[in-house]
Formats: sequence, C-alpha cells, structure tokens
Amino acid sequence: MTRPASLARGLADLISSAGGTPYLFPAIEIEPLAVTLPPGHLDMAVFISPTAVRQGLKHFNNAGMVAALSAGTRRELERNGVKNVIAAEGGDSEALLTLPELRDVKGLRVAIFRGEGGREVLAQGLRDRGACVEYVECYRRVRPRSDPAPLLAAWRRGALHAVTVSSAEGLRNLFAMLEGGPLAALPLFVPHERVAAEARRLGAREALLAGPGDDEMAAALVAYFGRHD
Repeated sequence: MTRPASLARGLADLISSAGGTPYLFPAIEIEPLAVTLPPGHLDMAVFISPTAVRQGLKHFNNAGMVAALSAGTRRELERNGVKNVIAAEGGDSEALLTLPELRDVKGLRVAIFRGEGGREVLAQGLRDRGACVEYVECYRRVRPRSDPAPLLAAWRRGALHAVTVSSAEGLRNLFAMLEGGPLAALPLFVPHERVAAEARRLGAREALLAGPGDDEMAAALVAYFGRHD
C-alpha cells in the first residue's frame, strides 16, 4: 500500500479482514500549505481528495453547494459534518462534470480545494460553462525518504504478492524509490485508467483497474487472488 500514511488505515483494515497482510509503504507525504480563501460568497466548493478535506475544510466558511471528486472524498466531508454533498461515481474530473448539478454554472463562483498543481480538466470544464473558478491549494505532495529495504526484502522472500497505488504521482515516486523491482514482477492495482496507462508506460507487469474507493480496491484484491488460488 503506497498511500500517505494518514489515508492508508481503512484499506489496510479491509485487507486484514480478508485474511491478507498489508505492508504500508507511503510513496507520497503531505505538507500543509498556507491557505488564502477567495473573498466573498462562494456558490460552490469542490474538494478533490480526502486530503483536501483534511487540509482545507478547517479554512472553509460556507458555500451554496459542496461537491466531491469521489465517494471517498464525500465520506470524509460527511464525517466532518458537511451534508448534502454531491459526488461523482467515477472518481475523476470527467465524471464530476457529467453531474446535472454542474451543467448550469454560468456566473457561479467556484473554489476548488486541492493539492499544489494537478490536472486542469475540472476547472477548465467549469470555466467553459461560464463559472468563475479559483483554486485553494492547501497542501503539496512530496516524495518520502522511506527506506525501501524492508519492502524489497519481503518481496524477495515471497511475502509480497501485490501492490496498490492511489495516484500516478505516487506510482512514479514508487518506481523511483524501488528502481522498478517488485513493480515489474507483481500485479499492480490502480484506481483509474490513466494510472493504469502510466503503470504500463513505466513497465509494470500487470496493471489492474480496481476503482477509487477502499471497498473497491479490497474487493478487486479478493477477486484476483480468489481466481489465482
């Protein structure tokens, strides 16, 4: 498991409940950023990830509508008391833009809470529909200085059977930290097709599309190893 440590516990528990042994090896660390909110009333706030909720919600005042990029982000908002959150089932910007609530946004002020950098698809799509969009960048992702030796040792003794990743950036960090290694030999479970494409480009043996949620990732692992017993 390569998620930031603060986000890994849910999937780790599901893997343990299914009889597996999770190895936590974060390929991304989160550094908070100073946050400046757009002045005035917001008609809509969009949170890109659970981390955006954790880092940005404490600075959030109010908005007419709150949207989440995925079901996991919606659950994080709901755990923090935000109600009536809309979310995309597909877990990406393209899916969110298909929701009826985002079709007529002309003249609306929208803030996107996210990490530093990232894709422009959502913001550009809303701007094309006439919205005024501003970013609230509340964290940055950095490569950890983790020692890969224990993970590589587990792989060499046959104790590591699959790898899960949550983003293309984490995947690239992982390849750099492990110098390929297990990623060229083990099945790799990913949340989106674009991450699968990046995995294939980097030389992964097998990139399997699981889905963006913990439940989907755990179910994909159980199904895969049930077929390969």
